[in-house]
Amino acid sequence: MRPVLILDFGSQYTQLIARRVREQHVYCEIHPFSMPLEKIRDLDPCAVILSGGPASVFGDGAPTVPAELFELGLPVLGICYGMQLMSHLLGGKVERSDHREYGGATIKLESARGILAPFAGETELNVWMSHGDRVAELPEGFERLAHTPSCPFAVAANQEKRLYGVQFHPEVAHSERGLELLAAFLFEVADAKPDWTPAAFVESTVAAIKTQVGEGRAVCGLSGGVDSSVAAVLVSQAIGENLTCVFVDNGLLRQGEAKRVMEMFDGNLNLNVVHVDAAEEFLNALNGLDDPEEKRKTIGRVFIEVFEREAKKLGGADFLVQGTLYPDVIESVTTKGPSVVIKSHHNVGGLPEHMKLELVEPLRLLFKDEVREVGAEMGIPHDVLWRQPFPGPGLAIRCPGAIDAEKLRVLREADAILDEEIRGAGFYESLWQSFCVLVPVKTVGVMGDERTYDWVIAIRAVESQDGMTADWARLPYELLAKISTRIINEVRGCNRVCYDISSKPPATIEWE
Repeated sequence: MRPVLILDFGSQYTQLIARRVREQHVYCEIHPFSMPLEKIRDLDPCAVILSGGPASVFGDGAPTVPAELFELGLPVLGICYGMQLMSHLLGGKVERSDHREYGGATIKLESARGILAPFAGETELNVWMSHGDRVAELPEGFERLAHTPSCPFAVAANQEKRLYGVQFHPEVAHSERGLELLAAFLFEVADAKPDWTPAAFVESTVAAIKTQVGEGRAVCGLSGGVDSSVAAVLVSQAIGENLTCVFVDNGLLRQGEAKRVMEMFDGNLNLNVVHVDAAEEFLNALNGLDDPEEKRKTIGRVFIEVFEREAKKLGGADFLVQGTLYPDVIESVTTKGPSVVIKSHHNVGGLPEHMKLELVEPLRLLFKDEVREVGAEMGIPHDVLWRQPFPGPGLAIRCPGAIDAEKLRVLREADAILDEEIRGAGFYESLWQSFCVLVPVKTVGVMGDERTYDWVIAIRAVESQDGMTADWARLPYELLAKISTRIINEVRGCNRVCYDISSKPPATIEWE
C-alpha cells in the first residue's frame, strides 16, 4: 500500500493529522521535515502533507524542505506553516499579518474544485485558525479558492500540479467539516486507497516485529493496562514462545492490582507471565526523592535493572517490549519535528542510556482508541481493552513530593472508593481517566468533636479522545458528594476532598 507521507514541522497537531488520515483507512507515516528526497522517493507515497508548526519562514534556521519536493509529481497539501513554506519556496510572498488570527474564523469560499469539492453551492465554512504570518502573493500557477477579511489566501491551489494550501487546521474538531476537506484531498486529488485497517496494521506490525527480533528473545513489561496487553499479544503473534512477559509489582500499583492482573492473564490472554515482587526495591530507591523528574527517571532506572536481571534468569533476552503510545512520545521526547518536550516518561524519556535491551514498541505511533481497535481485532476481551490508562510510574506521580508507605495507603484506599463509585454510577468507560491524587498538604478538620490534621485528596476525572487534550468531567454533584463522604469517613488520614476542574492544556492530566 502506498502511504501518505506527513512531514512534521513541529506542530502539536501533527499526529492528529495522521489520525484523521487513518480514520479514512488510508495508511500514513510521519517523518521529520528534513527527510531526504531520496528517501521520500523510496517510500513511494501517494501524497505528501506538510504540517503546521510554530516557526516563521522569516526566522533564522526555519525548518524547510527542498523546493524539488514540489517537482516530484506528488499531490501536496500544506497546512498553515506548510502552506506558507510552499508559497515561499515557489516564489510567492509571505508577510507578517497585521491581524493575527487565533481560534474560530469564517472563510469565504470562491471555488468548489479540488479539496473544496464537497462544498459545492456553499459560500462559507467555519474553521480553526492559528497563524501570525500569511501568504500575501501566490506563486505562479496558483489561484485563490477561499479567503477571510484579514487572510487573502485562506485556501489556494495549483490545480494542474495538485498543490494545495490551507491557512487553517482542517484536522481539529473545531474546523467545520474539516474531515471532508481532508478526504477530498486523499481521494479526489491523490487517489489514495482506503486499505489500512486494524487487520492490516496487525499484519504489517507482526511482520515488522519478526524482522526486528528475528530468532532473538524478548521480555515484555506487562502492566495489565490496554497498551502493554495489546503490545504483548502483537509480539506473541510474531515470535511465540520467544516472548516472556514480566509483571513487576513496583509497590506503586492500585489496591489489589497485582492479584487482579495475574488472574486476568491466566484466564484470558494465554501469555507466559512471570510475576516479580520488586516493591521494596522501588520504594527504597524513591526514598526521600521529591523532584518529579528525578522520581520518574529513578523508576525508569530500577525498572530496567529489574528487567535485565529477569532476562538473565530466563536464559537471556535481547529485546524489551513496551506499550508506549504517541501521547507518551510527544510529551517526552522530540522524535519527528521540533515539537516541545513537556515531561519525561519512564517508557520513553526516562530510560537509562546504558540499557542493554533493545526496545520493541509496536504501538508507538497509535492513539488509545486505535490501540483498542487493534486489540479487538486480535480478540482481546472488552474489559481488558476498556481499562482506563494507568501511568507507567504508577501512584508515584499521583502522590506529589516524597513517597512513603503511609501516603500510598491513604491514596490506594481513596482511589479504590472512587473506582467503585465511578463504575457503579456507569461512568467508567465514558471517562478517559478517573483517579485520586494525594495532595502533599495537611489541613485542619473536625471529626467526632476532635481536631484533625490530615491529608487532602484531590479527585481527577477527565474526558478525552486521545489524551493529547482533555476536559474535566462534569460529574453529578450527588456522585461527587457520595465519593467525598465515603473517602473522608472510610480512609484514615484524610479529612478533605477536592475536585480538580482544570483542563489540558493548560494543566496535564496527571499531577506530576
